[in-house]
Amino acid sequence: MSTVSFNAYTALNTTRPTDNTQATGKAAADTNPIAEGVSDFRAAMQQAEKTTMETVVSGADPHAMVAALANAELMLDAAVTIRDKVVEAYQELLRMPV
Repeated sequence: MSTVSFNAYTALNTTRPTDNTQATGKAAADTNPIAEGVSDFRAAMQQAEKTTMETVVSGADPHAMVAALANAELMLDAAVTIRDKVVEAYQELLRMPV
């Protein structure tokens, strides 16, 4: 059996350092809700992929696979809904008279 060796989440994994720091010394990206959401989304997708591969290869618990895939589906639906709202807001800005 051939192994699939691609990672669709590398674009989400790359971060750029920021110059802004808080008084406590933490980077501003640590408290960014968007960065946290992307991180949670990436983690859910990776967990679903890992659980699915374990179930297919070694016959692990199929209920865990279904739960992980359901969680990934919910995360994907939320991400698509947020993306649609952002695009809709951008289109509204384009329609505004200057």
